[in-house]
Amino acid sequence: MSTLTLAARDSSTMVRRQLKRMIRYPSMTVVLIGMPVIFLLLFVYVLGGTLGAGLGGGRDAYVDYVTPGILLMAVVSAATGTAVSVAMDMTEGIVARFRTMRIARGAILAGHVVGSVIQQFLCMLVVLGVALAIGFRPNATPVEWLAAAGVMALFALAMTWLSVALGVRSPNVEAASNAPMPLILLPFLGSGFVPTDSMPTVLRWFAEYQPFTPVMETVRGLLMGQPIGNSAAIAVAWCVGIGVLSYLWAKKLFNRS
Repeated sequence: MSTLTLAARDSSTMVRRQLKRMIRYPSMTVVLIGMPVIFLLLFVYVLGGTLGAGLGGGRDAYVDYVTPGILLMAVVSAATGTAVSVAMDMTEGIVARFRTMRIARGAILAGHVVGSVIQQFLCMLVVLGVALAIGFRPNATPVEWLAAAGVMALFALAMTWLSVALGVRSPNVEAASNAPMPLILLPFLGSGFVPTDSMPTVLRWFAEYQPFTPVMETVRGLLMGQPIGNSAAIAVAWCVGIGVLSYLWAKKLFNRS
């Protein structure tokens, strides 16, 4: 059996381990799903009328606008759980035990990554279902849906590797739970909830050039059938850059620990 085949087998075993952990301890998944759903309901039903009027519509227009930002929040929320899971493995001795066994070293982190991406898509599907139930009405073609899913998958992969690196780097679980929290603020400091042209100059500059904004603009444009300009290329560049650098960082920290 080749080395690649053995690595793939070990990785699939680690993915099953992560999925079983999700099933055995569902409270974490419920919390990670619940927070974006609460934000969606809060912004649509409490603030949506006023903010939607600023978009030239009402609450219905605002749910169409805000849903892509909430989807990114769902990804980041689930990524926070990944950092905690990795830190638990690193600090409770299971990784040291794995290293005494004939397991591909990369399979340990690969299991966390694939399991987390599956969890993130579960969160996004729940958020999307709630959004559709309260009035979200995308008019994307099947190709545009696939493109939006591809962008979200690339974004989820980038955020997951970043969270894995933060989890490996954290000295304990408490630190790991706090490390990814600033990422949750980035949709607020971008075009997730209001257009960037309504912001003060300095904040608008940051909002337009931070990595979350082009991802949100791309997903929003694809789902709503609107022009996306060069947002897709910028979004892909950000995701690939963050993903590759985070992967290299996580690998270096894991091998050194």
